Amino acid sequence: MIRDTDVTRAILDHYHRRLAGALESDVLVAGAGPSGLVAATLLAEKGLNVSVCEKRLAPGGGVWAGGMFMNAVVLQPEAKEILERLGVPAEQTPAGLLAADAVRLASALTLRALEAGALILNALAVEDLLIDGERVRGLVLNRPSVEAARLPVDPLTFRARAVLDATGHEAALVNDLVRLRRPLFTETGGMAGEGPMNAETAETFVVEKTGEIFPGLYVSGMAVQATHGGPRMGPIFGGMLLSGQKAARLIAEDLDKRRDAS
Repeated sequence: MIRDTDVTRAILDHYHRRLAGALESDVLVAGAGPSGLVAATLLAEKGLNVSVCEKRLAPGGGVWAGGMFMNAVVLQPEAKEILERLGVPAEQTPAGLLAADAVRLASALTLRALEAGALILNALAVEDLLIDGERVRGLVLNRPSVEAARLPVDPLTFRARAVLDATGHEAALVNDLVRLRRPLFTETGGMAGEGPMNAETAETFVVEKTGEIFPGLYVSGMAVQATHGGPRMGPIFGGMLLSGQKAARLIAEDLDKRRDAS
């Protein structure tokens, strides 16, 4: 016999046990788009405790839609190794690019992160940063519906040794630093905003500029472009995957150094 209260109890027990495990992580990733999921997967594979918060219901970011709701994604050959690790087949185009099924890629990115041990908490939005001294130490999270309705409902705090802003075009965490008038690791010390679309330039830029933007806070994916003033790249996703890969490497190296120093 199925009792309604047994169903509710199972949801509460299962969810809140996982939520409690995310209160203190090695790495908190804001945004479950392609760069955030790649970074979360690689960091979790290293044995780190990784939690990902995503304000929307479905992880995967813009991958699902491809270009203009045509659910195919294009990637440059440099991303082939990541596709192979995900088990996502791709065909080579006459121009030497790779084309893959968008739904399969978004699903594989999500599943691989979970299988690696990362925790994905959807329907959780970033309300603020937790800053201790002059270093980002975590995130303040709330339900997106609370934020949208401007309800007086207090958020919850999650701590981490490193935080990654993979929130895409909005660069939500970087914007919080700008609001708090904290200087960024950019040429001007501020946030430049995205430039006009230029795929060739943007795909290189997003990987080159991926990295720490403030002590304890890193940027990947489109948050890089919004922060450093890089151009948009449109419906090509190789740079997103490669940016997440670089972010994971830099975060892991930094955590190792800090562990050795302590």
